[in-house]
Amino acid sequence: MAILDWFLTTAQRDNPWTVLSRRHPGHPEVTYTDGNEVRALIDGSAYFVALREALELTRAGDLVLFTDWRGDLDERLGPDGPPVGELLAQCAARGVLVKGLFWHSRWDRMASSEAENRTLARDIERAGGEVLLDLRVLPLGSHHQKFVVLRHPGRPELDTAFVGGIDLCHTRNDDSDHAGDPQAVRMGRVWGSTPPWHDVMVQVWGPAVGDVEASFRERWDDPTPRMLDPIELGRLALGSGGRGGPLPAQLPDPPARGTASVQVLRTYPPKVPPFPFAPLGERSIARGYEKAVGRAASLIYVEDQYFWGGEVVSCFARALAAQPGLRLIVVLPHHASQDGWLGRASQAARAEALEEVLRAGPGRVGVYGLENPAGTPVYVHSKVCVVDDTWACVGSDNVNRRSWTHDSELSCAVYDPAGAFARDLRLRLAREHLDRAEGDDADLVDPLAAFEAFRSSAARLQAWYDGGRCGPRPPGRLRPYASPAVSGVDQLVGGVVARFAGDPDARPLPLQWFGRF
Repeated sequence: MAILDWFLTTAQRDNPWTVLSRRHPGHPEVTYTDGNEVRALIDGSAYFVALREALELTRAGDLVLFTDWRGDLDERLGPDGPPVGELLAQCAARGVLVKGLFWHSRWDRMASSEAENRTLARDIERAGGEVLLDLRVLPLGSHHQKFVVLRHPGRPELDTAFVGGIDLCHTRNDDSDHAGDPQAVRMGRVWGSTPPWHDVMVQVWGPAVGDVEASFRERWDDPTPRMLDPIELGRLALGSGGRGGPLPAQLPDPPARGTASVQVLRTYPPKVPPFPFAPLGERSIARGYEKAVGRAASLIYVEDQYFWGGEVVSCFARALAAQPGLRLIVVLPHHASQDGWLGRASQAARAEALEEVLRAGPGRVGVYGLENPAGTPVYVHSKVCVVDDTWACVGSDNVNRRSWTHDSELSCAVYDPAGAFARDLRLRLAREHLDRAEGDDADLVDPLAAFEAFRSSAARLQAWYDGGRCGPRPPGRLRPYASPAVSGVDQLVGGVVARFAGDPDARPLPLQWFGRF
């Protein structure tokens, strides 16, 4: 069966405790659904408009479930759209059952998210919804999943899920022009006052919505205290809270309405107390990547925030070594998100990973940073991989140890030979980065031609800079990625910090010893 050459079997997921391994009893060997429609939402403005439209269609008795790493109450869903907190509160006020899970960050001194998440949760709860702050993670870990599920009893044709890398927070509401979100968070100086932000979500209709919803329910129904501190444990002992209210029984999966097969992949670490739905952890994202990348023959296209870690990128290196005709394109942010020695050290960690793939495929690897037409770097936050225009993965996970072993993550792998979702996603991203009009991509369909188009466009733009920016700026937004210079001290100290805090490894020791996931 061709699809199982690309997707994980139930045995390969290796987590019999999850409901995903038994939701489709007629096919016990598979862990995916057929008959889905999948649409890519490129950049935050497209996602926020689609999410707003979907939320405004809800009515009393419907169900809205969401998870997020960070949420900002006042972030607007579109140029003239309502703030996200107001829209979710309106849903709850008219009788929609709204349930949410935010990561309970306690790193606010490091510019993280506890205060923002608390504020958004409080306002939704005042309107009748319920939002929990969740710290059931490893030390220095986070709940990094970003998805929304909408179910409509009696109107299953409206059932949908959004999955990807975009948080409901400041800085994310950018579009293809990449002028940035007017509601911005502060980043390093190079990003300017409204940092340009590139990101991707997918919207899914069809039976896969049931798998995404089931993943939310597993976390919501986890009886483990959300925070193992005296106050929380005392509340549980007194029966005064600490757990979310009950969810109604899950509806039957929405009917088929497309041609795409979708596999929901996750990361959960082994921890104490364990996740009841993944007591030994789950690393299906890592395993899904390894299986699909291992089949690559012509072109792998990656957009990623980090692209770190030898154990992680080694699957790309092995594929390049095994297939002399294989090309790899990687689109990354030119710079770290923050200034300082830790940012410089993180760039050094990336340089080591890039060196491995460049050595495995000399002349066949193109690595690029992205900027907007004004020359301001664009922060690439997307988590996208397309293999041979056949398998595509979009989600919350980065290509690094943290995302593949340590934090909670959720992604959708899509296989759609009839609708060519993977190819169309790659071409849409290429048109944006190469300054092409819609439909101007006939020369990009061939993998070798696409690889050359990226290389030549980036070379022309770099030559324009090197020549003093004389004459009109060439079309295109890509420049060859150059690893920054990092001092020996920064590299040494930063490497230790990255290994144990920035990019930790939560695999059981035997898997670490043998380099397996």
